[in-house]
Amino acid sequence: MEYEATRGMPAESRIVFDVASDVSTMDRWLPEEIHVRDIAPGLAEADAETGRETHQGLMRKVPEQLRLEWGIKERPDYTGWLQVTDAGAGASEVVVHLSFLGDQPEASGSVRAGDVTRRSLERSLDRLAEEVGRRVAQPGH
Repeated sequence: MEYEATRGMPAESRIVFDVASDVSTMDRWLPEEIHVRDIAPGLAEADAETGRETHQGLMRKVPEQLRLEWGIKERPDYTGWLQVTDAGAGASEVVVHLSFLGDQPEASGSVRAGDVTRRSLERSLDRLAEEVGRRVAQPGH
């Protein structure tokens, strides 16, 4: 399954990327079950709690492309990325894409898993827009 969501942002692309890639504030906009920490320049590790399981993932920052890329160590069939692009007039756009190439609940007839994923993407992008708005309103914070 593939999921993608797009959201306009109230700031230029570089500002939005700086907010989105700031590991110290990711907990403000990512789903609450994801916890991220820096492990090296441009590289972060994440724990994602899904029900009774915890998955470990890696996230790579690609600043020259205004892009984040990630995956889960034990699930090479799952990957994702976030891309920021300019939209003109001091605004930008963020696209988040998730790929689940293995067996997914949705593939076996459950539409709920897909709905939950879509809602989670939309909520995360809404919270990211709020965080960007705060950064623009309070430069330096």
